[in-house]
Amino acid sequence: MKKNHPLRRIVLAGAATVSGIVLLLALKPASDPAASSADGVPQGQQSVAPQGSGGTQAADAAQAQTLTGDVVKTDYGNVQVRITVAGGKITSAAALQSPTGGRSTTVSTDAVPKLNKAAVTTGTADIDAVSGATYTSGGYKKSLQSALDKAGAPGGGSADTGGTGGTGGTGGTGGGSGSGDASGSGAGAAQAKTVTGKAVTTDYGPVQVRITVSGGKITKAEAVQSPSGGRSSQVTSDSVPKLNKAAVAAGSADIDAVSGATYTSGGYKESLQSALDQAGG
Repeated sequence: MKKNHPLRRIVLAGAATVSGIVLLLALKPASDPAASSADGVPQGQQSVAPQGSGGTQAADAAQAQTLTGDVVKTDYGNVQVRITVAGGKITSAAALQSPTGGRSTTVSTDAVPKLNKAAVTTGTADIDAVSGATYTSGGYKKSLQSALDKAGAPGGGSADTGGTGGTGGTGGTGGGSGSGDASGSGAGAAQAKTVTGKAVTTDYGPVQVRITVSGGKITKAEAVQSPSGGRSSQVTSDSVPKLNKAAVAAGSADIDAVSGATYTSGGYKESLQSALDQAGG
């Protein structure tokens, strides 16, 4: 029998060893399931950024504020208005008090919802009086304005507003409590100051004017007292808004008397001048 050469045995053994190593390498997994990803975060996990609460911030930015106006007395009963203000706007309005009893209940039932709607729509006290409810409308507007004043809001944008009826007799008198407001543009540029003039006695009753002055100009005027009774209520409804508007437009007491309301016009101008004197105007 032919003997195997020792060198041949060595070659065969080496080949067997290499084959075993190759086989082991072939069986090793190509990747480790538990290996970390390239960015250092284990597979199956994600980095989640916290989410903010922007909606809450937006809600806090417009905090609602509920304000109740002054009680205003009219010939048919008291009127008092409560409003809710949010984001600088009136979002709701309601009359806490309004004339009641007899026909007054019917008038209030018809007028108050209209006044509430007008207040929300305009966002000011510069709203039209409801036909057939002059006194209630005038009281509503005054109470509404006082509520807006508490909220730091400007008054109505028009100088011509109605008011509760005052009086006049022969030669006319009468100023109601209507307010006259200048345009609200530039509001806040100067500190507003409200000044009440002296009460001036006329042949038909006292007249007293209150004004708001800002930046050296009259931005609002209203009669807080005026004669009342009889036919003069009609004279008042016509004359006082005109006097209020004239005061805002002129910025002084140098305004024309309203025809048919000579006494009230004279008292109004005198009280207005005393208010301007107190304001340094």
